[in-house]
Amino acid sequence: MPDFPHAARKALANTQQRHNLAHATATIRAKRAQVVGEVEAWEDLRVAGAEAKDEALHHLPPYLEQLETNLISRGATVHWARDGAEANRIIVDLVRAKGAQEVVKVKSMTTQEIELNEALEAAGIDAWETDLAELIVQLGHDLPSHILVPAIHRNRAEIREIFLREMGQVGRPAPPDLTDEPARLAEAARLHLREKFLRATVAISGANFAIADTGTLVVVESEGNGRMCLTLPQTLISVVGVEKVLPSFADLGTMLQLLPRSSTGERMNPYTSMWTGVHDGDGPQEVHVVLLDNGRSHVLADELGRQALRCIRCSACLNVCPVYERAGGHAYGSVYPGPIGAVLNPALRGTGTPIDRSLPFASSLCGACFDACPVRIDIPAMLVDLRTQVVDESSRRSPEALGMKAAAWTFGDHRRLEAAQRAATLGSRVIGNRTIRSVPGLGAWTQARDVPTPPRETFRQWWARTHGDSESPEESS
Repeated sequence: MPDFPHAARKALANTQQRHNLAHATATIRAKRAQVVGEVEAWEDLRVAGAEAKDEALHHLPPYLEQLETNLISRGATVHWARDGAEANRIIVDLVRAKGAQEVVKVKSMTTQEIELNEALEAAGIDAWETDLAELIVQLGHDLPSHILVPAIHRNRAEIREIFLREMGQVGRPAPPDLTDEPARLAEAARLHLREKFLRATVAISGANFAIADTGTLVVVESEGNGRMCLTLPQTLISVVGVEKVLPSFADLGTMLQLLPRSSTGERMNPYTSMWTGVHDGDGPQEVHVVLLDNGRSHVLADELGRQALRCIRCSACLNVCPVYERAGGHAYGSVYPGPIGAVLNPALRGTGTPIDRSLPFASSLCGACFDACPVRIDIPAMLVDLRTQVVDESSRRSPEALGMKAAAWTFGDHRRLEAAQRAATLGSRVIGNRTIRSVPGLGAWTQARDVPTPPRETFRQWWARTHGDSESPEESS
């Protein structure tokens, strides 16, 4: 990926995408403002949500061990993955062990983070996205551009063309008389997916929350596709970031008030699915949970940066961000776009690439993201801190830093300093009284500044000339 300014410049040239984003984010903002305004104690809820997440993050090892114990006691199998590659190996082996050639998937940003679909494809396994927006992205050979609405950059006419062109290549084709009416598009997706739901024996999900004291996993969604994936297949594999753990079932009540209002602008999400292990004759009879680190322990060690792990993936910060609204999600180079992506991606991946070094600067620092965040993540403060880190790391390799090292070496020994001074005075005799302008290698700095002409004689040289072999200036002082 190029750095954010170059990627954003390309995105800004797409006027249709900018129109789609402006319309969608404005609609979501208005809905959210209405339902949040109905809650008198909204700020108290935000504080409670932040405290619940901080309690889990500050005592993460014991809560994860408690979660593992309760999952196993209820019939689930727990796997630990240090990174995406290890998680993908575990999942591919599990699917192969069941003899499955395809899986159905619940919308999961964690599986996108580790590029699970690509790993399954490399192993000869088809992975079918069942969320409508994710289906649009997959059929369009595209990338998600929003946390909540991955296909937010597409309009209805574009979706119709994708369905007509692609559905028949991988399953039931779209009706030839398909229009761009939302009801007709949803019907085409439902018919296309139904055969996959009924045929699949393995499903893969993420989890919005994992309850430590009960071993319960929770998925919230709006379409019912998640419910189909979580109940019909015989084997369920859930990929859960370690930061998704909540201490107790009571904490879930707070989150289920914060999340729907902040994400879809609803008082309550249409589908909340919870499963606690295996139950004979009801739902999947084999449940696997992959607990994923993938850089989260590194983020946890950062006293300020660990706030990013509070994130409940609601997308509220994206919908109020003036930068995201114009640039879109693809410019961020990750499944996590917008303000939260600008802090989470460099925290998880480091700042070793141009895109990750540039993301902390992809913000006006207006603070709207903090005001909208349901768990009070101070994104502006984190952006400033990350900017400092990037500048410090860059300065160690900059011409300025190299110049300072050279100066330190020169001043470290009087003989080297005297040699440098002699060279400077020799240069002065060559230059004469001319002003030095536009020095090669100093770039724009000398376009607006004059470099002082070196003196014809230094103080040391004057002292030696006027005092002969007497004591040096240092000795006389």
